Amino acid sequence: MNNLDDQIEPVIALDDDSVMQYLLQNPDFFIRNARSVEQMHVPHPVKGSTSLVEWQLGRQRHQIAQLEEEITLLMEQASINESLFGRMIELQATLAAASSLQDMLNRLQRWARSLGLAGANVRLFSEGWRIGAPSDFTHLAVSRSAFESMRIQRLGETPHYLGGLNGPELLLLLPQAKAVGSVALSLMGEQGELGVLIFSSRDPQHYQSGMGTVLLDQLAKMLPGLLERWIERV
Repeated sequence: MNNLDDQIEPVIALDDDSVMQYLLQNPDFFIRNARSVEQMHVPHPVKGSTSLVEWQLGRQRHQIAQLEEEITLLMEQASINESLFGRMIELQATLAAASSLQDMLNRLQRWARSLGLAGANVRLFSEGWRIGAPSDFTHLAVSRSAFESMRIQRLGETPHYLGGLNGPELLLLLPQAKAVGSVALSLMGEQGELGVLIFSSRDPQHYQSGMGTVLLDQLAKMLPGLLERWIERV
């Protein structure tokens, strides 16, 4: 005769994974047990408990609300992007119509101020352009080696920086500017070897890390070709 322990069927331990696997393997479980499911209640942090059906409906309503919020944000962002790209196309046409380099820089400055910014500036790496004396635009030159420590600290491996600058950094890039609260810096050139496009704002919170840089990307790619109309590349 078998031992009594051998006659007792082993108890199957249930855990979350076991229950989940069973439900996945038996998708008609809730249909076959519809009446029982309607009577099931689950804990609720506010109501104490609620029916499984009501709990599921609540989850679906929450998910729908989240999707609606995400769609609204996407539509708002699309509208903003459309407006910005419209302005960029307008700017490209305006800059292309410039009669001189100074005229082009003035047009860029006016465009930036039309957006409520303090200004827009271009600094060119002297190693990449022929802008030494007797050029009239030596004031645009900045040594790439002098900029390197700032690039490492502020930009790292990215082509953009949005935020504030300290005194020495402002003196290097914007020596004539006053009351600069925050800036958007964008490197120009495939490897960032041609210079820096700078938009400045008096508001310290205007440019912050994490903001979009799509428009900056396009402008930084567009400007070198326009600059070559008046300045020779090395």
